[in-house]
Formats: sequence, C-alpha cells, structure tokens
Amino acid sequence: MATTTRQTPGCRQRVKKAATQQPPSKDGVGPSSVALPAGTWPSILAFLTEHFPAIPHAEWLARMQRGDVIDAAGRLLTADSLYQPHSKIYYYRSLPAEPRIPFDEVVLYQDDYLVAVDKPHFLPVTPAGRYLQETLLVRLKRSLGIDTLAPMHRIDRETAGLVLFTIQPQTRNLYQTLFRERSVSKEYEAIAPLRADLELPTTYRSRLLESEAFMKMCEVSGVANSETAIALLETRGNFGRYLLQPVSGQKHQLRAHMAALGIPIVNDRIYPHLYPDEGATQDYSQPLQLLAKSISFTDPLSGKLHRFDSRQALKL
Repeated sequence: MATTTRQTPGCRQRVKKAATQQPPSKDGVGPSSVALPAGTWPSILAFLTEHFPAIPHAEWLARMQRGDVIDAAGRLLTADSLYQPHSKIYYYRSLPAEPRIPFDEVVLYQDDYLVAVDKPHFLPVTPAGRYLQETLLVRLKRSLGIDTLAPMHRIDRETAGLVLFTIQPQTRNLYQTLFRERSVSKEYEAIAPLRADLELPTTYRSRLLESEAFMKMCEVSGVANSETAIALLETRGNFGRYLLQPVSGQKHQLRAHMAALGIPIVNDRIYPHLYPDEGATQDYSQPLQLLAKSISFTDPLSGKLHRFDSRQALKL
C-alpha cells in the first residue's frame, strides 16, 4: 500500500469567526446577530439602516413590524426602540424569491438523541448566502418539528449522502466530540478518472488551509493536517469508482486530495479549477460524483454500535 504526502507552498489562511449562541429558530430558521458599537444613533432602526446600506429602510421597518428584530432577551424591537451601545440584537431574514431545490432528503433513523438523514446533491446542510429555507437543517426542523436540531458534522452542498443531527442540547457535545476525536468511521464513494501510474490503495496526506479564493482550500508546506485512504473499487473505460476513507475532516478534503493526485472528482466545479457560481441557473444534470456512503460509531450514551448507509448510488 502506497503512502503519499504532499506539502507545497500555497496561500494565506483565512480567519474564521467563532460561533455565538442564538435565540430559537423562527419557521425553522435561526436569526443573525449584530453587536451594537459605541455611537449616538437615535434608534435601532437608524443604526440598522446605516449599518446595512444594501437593505432599504423600509425593509427594516417591515421586519420590525413582523416581529423579526429582537434584543438578547427576546423582546421585540420597534421603530421607536432606542439605540443601546455595547449590546447585541438579532434579526430574522427571509428570501422570498428562494427557488426550491427539486430533490428530497430521506430520514433513515431517529431516536431521542439522533437523526440520520440521506441528503441529496445540491442541498446545503445549513443556511448561508442565498440558501435559507432550502437547506437540510431548515427542512428538517419544519418537517420533524424539532427546533433544537443541530448537525453533528457537515458535508458540502454538492455532495450527497449521510448527515447526522443531534436533538438534545445537553448531549450534543458528546456526539460532536466523536468527530473531533476521530472516533467515527466514514466511507465515501467517488467517480473520477483513472491514472495508470498511481499505485492504489494509497494514503494521501497534506496540509490544507483556506485560500483567499472564495470557497477553495489549498495545500501549503508544513505538517500535514489532512489524511485520506484511497482505494479503487471498479473501473469502466477511463473512469473508476473510488473508496475514500477520510481520517481527518478538513473542509473539501476529499475533493482537494483527489484533484492533487491528478484524478479530480467528476463534475467538480472547484477543484482543480474554480468555475463561476451558476447562481439561479444551477445545472442539476451534472451533480458532483461524491457520495457520503456510510458512517459508523459507538453511541457514547448507550454503547450501541451505530452504522448508517446511504440508499443512493453513483453511476459509473
């Protein structure tokens, strides 16, 4: 079995923001927050209008009238609410023109603590950018009626397959720790070109950091922080079905590793080349050929061995 380690000069790391605790969801969607700096704005409404110039004054007023702007205690803020520096407010956003993503998720398992879901291609796991209602988390909150639902981990919007969610806030950290401590066994399948000189199976390692290019990871020199075991399951013509077993969980790890080996995953619009965002003209006919096929772990509460398998299959 070959082992490949890659450390190449690359890019500067992007700074990530720490997550903050938020009030309950509204219609399945959690709120955004903004900290109020020192200043003399006459009202919350005046501050929001100036702070977010892309959002009209009338839109903020309409949100307040709908009860979509609140303070940290959950109290409704109105057009007359005075500005209070060094506090925090929350607001619920909406995307009235958000088109439905024409694929459905399937709940494979549910108990008092966990939900296992088979996610389709193109559906984001959590709200971001132009995706709000059309995300796996919001869909599940609405269909299952569980406001405390939270993902144990994430997979890319373009990737299909298994995603696990926790239900109880008090036990959430126990399950998320399984991923942090690499106590979860994950198997992916991918369709990608063949490379005659690549010895398989192999273990590929590299140091991945977020680049300044939006959404893209890059390999840099230094100690490897990502590791993937790669094997070839079957071939057809110039393409193969690969088994990918990530040891670590870096963003876009599998896509970046396959591209670095010269066998980029079929229909990948980020690696090795970043193509423009298709926006509302998304082509659903060419899904990324990457599937989160199985997940297994020992339940930290019951000691039960869980194994979940996606019902989906990639076409070679």
